[in-house]
Amino acid sequence: MPEKMHLTDAEWRERLTPEQYRVLREGGTERAFTGKYEKNKADGEYVCAGCGQPLFESETKFDSGSGWPSFTRPAEDGAVEEHRDMSHGMVRTEVVCARCEGHLGHVFPDGPREEGGLRYCINSAALEFKPEEN
Repeated sequence: MPEKMHLTDAEWRERLTPEQYRVLREGGTERAFTGKYEKNKADGEYVCAGCGQPLFESETKFDSGSGWPSFTRPAEDGAVEEHRDMSHGMVRTEVVCARCEGHLGHVFPDGPREEGGLRYCINSAALEFKPEEN
């Protein structure tokens, strides 16, 4: 499990773009089909835009049709934490970065069965993509 990272609100605002702050620190969601990584098919690693913690690998990304980048599993055990989310009149499972506790998105039980059946539905604004070096 990664060591926790704690910054003040002012430090987060200085470090993040307004959209990253809204998603990561305020639990916001970008509109479907608008995120920069929704259609990304390049090989590489997705890391937390807040702290750089490795979160997901491109080999686990799939087109769910949901409008957000979707993954079948985190890059490694302990990379993300899951919390019960009862906002907006629904019961969902929120996914946060295990290091900085930034809101990433939600996980749903409707992913590819052959890959474990989970769909980690993640906001592009919460991610940075590190392309694989050839």
